[in-house]
Amino acid sequence: MCATIPAGCQFVPIERGCHPVPTNQQDARMVDEAQARKDRSLAILKAEDIPFIEHLPLIATIQESTRRTTEEVACRAMALCIVAVKGEGLEQQIVERLVGDFELESAFSPNERRFIHAADPSQHDRIQFAWRYECYWVMLWALGCLDTLPRPDAICDVPLAVSILQENGRDGFLAMAELRPQSEILDMADLTYRYHWAVVDARINDRETPAGLEPGVVMERHYALNWLTGYMDQAWDDVSTDT
Repeated sequence: MCATIPAGCQFVPIERGCHPVPTNQQDARMVDEAQARKDRSLAILKAEDIPFIEHLPLIATIQESTRRTTEEVACRAMALCIVAVKGEGLEQQIVERLVGDFELESAFSPNERRFIHAADPSQHDRIQFAWRYECYWVMLWALGCLDTLPRPDAICDVPLAVSILQENGRDGFLAMAELRPQSEILDMADLTYRYHWAVVDARINDRETPAGLEPGVVMERHYALNWLTGYMDQAWDDVSTDT
């Protein structure tokens, strides 16, 4: 993963990413922050006996990353929940009512909007959008609706996830949401990035996924966290999960 490089830095290629060489004290502190975050992630991977490579690049720092607003993340969360429940098979009439009740018509990405308004989407599309529960789960954690985000070795608690929105409504959900500190979101993004590398490495080398990690959950979390931190300034439909 390649962070936005601050002014005054030079590029040094490291594998597929890039790494800033500090030219002043502020730049040095930024590299130190990113390296410390990586070191904490590697300590967790070692404790869980999950493979890693030392040269996987650093991710963005607090200063380099995008800080979303609480409302922006909450609206993204609500949109994800609605596309996921439709993917799971909720009737179109109810879906359309929920879109209106939660005032979400403008909150969907182009791909989501096409799916939401499709009277008879393909089974493939239903499955793909049902996986968005995992992205929604990340947003709930980022908004403080969940105390912790457990390691990605099982799918999320869908009934609990849906009930949070169902029981609070749009206004209640917005009122209860409070975005976590950027440092916590970046810590989770860094760890998930490295989990994803281990999952992909196992797949391409025809090995069992390490330590019980659930590949689909890891990928969806990586997707959500990359959007949350503004990876490469990509819009929701275009988010990449490079490893």
